[in-house]
Amino acid sequence: MAEMAIGAQYDDPRRLRELLDKAALLASQHAVTSVVVGMAGQEGDLLFPELVDFVESALRVDDAIFRMTRERALLVLADVGRERAAEIVERLMDGFRERFGAAQDPEVSLGYFEVTPDTQGLSVKEVLPALFLSGAASH
Repeated sequence: MAEMAIGAQYDDPRRLRELLDKAALLASQHAVTSVVVGMAGQEGDLLFPELVDFVESALRVDDAIFRMTRERALLVLADVGRERAAEIVERLMDGFRERFGAAQDPEVSLGYFEVTPDTQGLSVKEVLPALFLSGAASH
């Protein structure tokens, strides 16, 4: 695995605001539910950045990934509900395991935040704790 320059792989924080605004706009104007998925790897896990790269390469055009830190990323899945988002994430994780056949699967905690037409005043301060502090499911 090639090591990237420090900071080169993380997204501009303003982009997170843009992604959340886009999800909220889809929800309010088109009655489309989207899901923000928080992905947290274990500190120092060398596979997690590879998993994020794999997920990014497998996304649909309307979906996006936001790299927060080496061990944390957000996945924005447009036009899906919570259940479908969980199925998509499971399929992506299975694809990663099949493709890379790692000796040990990356341990990833997942959190889900559904953006519905009823969602009001979506903010980063609301979304991040819901994804990373609310007893996210471990995978």
